[in-house]
Amino acid sequence: MTPAAARIWRAAWPPIAFGVGLLLLWELVVRGFDLKPYFLPAPSKILSAVTDNFDLIRRAAWVSGANALVGLVVGTLLGIAMAFLLMRFRLLNDLVSPLAVALNAIPIFVLVSVFNNQFSSTSEIPRRLMVTLVVYFVILVNVAKGLRQVDATHLELLRSYAASPLAILRKARIPNAIPYLFTALKIAAPGAVITAFVAEYFGGNQNGLGARITSNLSSSKNAVAWAYVFGAVALGLVFYLISIALESLTSPHRGGSPQGEST
Repeated sequence: MTPAAARIWRAAWPPIAFGVGLLLLWELVVRGFDLKPYFLPAPSKILSAVTDNFDLIRRAAWVSGANALVGLVVGTLLGIAMAFLLMRFRLLNDLVSPLAVALNAIPIFVLVSVFNNQFSSTSEIPRRLMVTLVVYFVILVNVAKGLRQVDATHLELLRSYAASPLAILRKARIPNAIPYLFTALKIAAPGAVITAFVAEYFGGNQNGLGARITSNLSSSKNAVAWAYVFGAVALGLVFYLISIALESLTSPHRGGSPQGEST
């Protein structure tokens, strides 16, 4: 096993083991207390529903996953770009930071409703915009912190060699911000999936995971609804593992998890 694969496995096996144990406990509780399917279906019933509806779940996951991926990429790029601007211009930092916090505090259904009114009912743009905003805030806060919180000794050493601001940025600030970026990505990646399918609850084209969950719950098909929840969980796990893989590929010399700020 390569070092990168070993790191991915070390990060993946604890949640996998916990998930398997939780499913076993869930199955025992449902069977032991004879819980009715309309109250809580057993994992075995959900697995059967996943098998029976696999193609439908895959298509819905593709829609939600595409929206999450677009929003994740755009939000990451915008967050990184804005973090550099805020570091460079203090006045801009004082103006934008409070606005970013206020925007992040607005409930999802309010913003999605506004976006849905701006575009057609079959457009995926409102959901992608919502994901972009959520990811943007997480990336902005963490990368901006990484760019600012550089060891003062490193800065003094570079300045003693008459290093230009660009050289300081390249040799000190950016390397310091990279661990914060990957910490933010590990938060933002599954968060993008959650935002993508939650945004589907508030209108738009009913072809993603969130819409299928609500439609099956409303028709009392609880096991099928949980099958779509399983698809959402799997999609979020895939995004999280990809973020870990990117960190391992781009920063193979780091032996542990980077330290950054969680949001």
